[in-house]
Amino acid sequence: MTLIPTVAGEDSPPTVAILLFNGVQIIDYAAPWEVLGAAGFQMRTVAEKIEPLITVYGQKLIADYTFENSLKADILLVPGGGVSEAMNNPRLIQWIQASAKEASHVMSVCSGAFLLAKAGLLDGQTATTVHGMIDDLLTFPNTKVVYDQRYVDNGKVITTAGLSARIDGALHVVSKMLGRGAAQSVALGLEYQWNPDSKYARGALADRYLPDGLAIGNAGLKGAQTKMLSTHGDTDRWEAKILVSEPSSSAEIVDLARERIAANTAAWGMSTRISRMRGMPRLSPGNGSEIRWRFTDDQRRGWRGAGVVEPAPDEKGKFVLTLKLARDRAKPAK
Repeated sequence: MTLIPTVAGEDSPPTVAILLFNGVQIIDYAAPWEVLGAAGFQMRTVAEKIEPLITVYGQKLIADYTFENSLKADILLVPGGGVSEAMNNPRLIQWIQASAKEASHVMSVCSGAFLLAKAGLLDGQTATTVHGMIDDLLTFPNTKVVYDQRYVDNGKVITTAGLSARIDGALHVVSKMLGRGAAQSVALGLEYQWNPDSKYARGALADRYLPDGLAIGNAGLKGAQTKMLSTHGDTDRWEAKILVSEPSSSAEIVDLARERIAANTAAWGMSTRISRMRGMPRLSPGNGSEIRWRFTDDQRRGWRGAGVVEPAPDEKGKFVLTLKLARDRAKPAK
């Protein structure tokens, strides 16, 4: 552990200002704090007022400084969480704008990207955010949104995806400012397997093409009562199994699944901006227990989907819906 001075000076390490607000996500500020603190950076927190704040999971914390007395920082860190209230706070947005002008680096974590976007810091920039909210970032028309990167470095402004990606983003900042060796040392000290060249991005996994909550790893299927049994795959294929309590027949579940698949892809196919899919899916005629469909994604790659409903082996009156996706290996459509 590197000890750090409490008063800035010529020999002081880089300083980091972490924005806090009601609804902030604990890991969004804690994980980068651990990385940057281990690198010897001087950490401080800033909020609108010096009073207890409640995090997204109920932790209480008090910031070191307010917007009025916060000091200039080399790095501005904007975490995410429940950001709706913060986005509608003009003083908070103005503080981000002012602090960003003085900082050499600005990094958002998770949905903190929306605060940067509201402050105008993502205009003309490329950005990402947590995988379940990437599409919502499209509401800022002057920002190029990507789903297949763990973090995006625009030079001064860096945005990271969710959870473990914020560790990678913070290590990237350490690497930029102190060199790759320093970042590697920090990663080893944290017992974190850091791969700065990793191409893994949660938002690029194939389940993004499944309907409703299945696209973000939960069992949610609109109109059904479900429980997740398993969900796994990679960027080219996926399989999800859910236990369905309602509807209560194989034919009804198939009809509902067909409806949700069509609604999911139709909505994205009609998008005039970046979309997950191009046009409507081609649903094949099925029977009372199977579904098959094909579609073309936003990169003009062909995909095949298949679903089957079977009685649950250990749950009388319930069914298991299995949905599978696989990318065609043929050349992309023109």
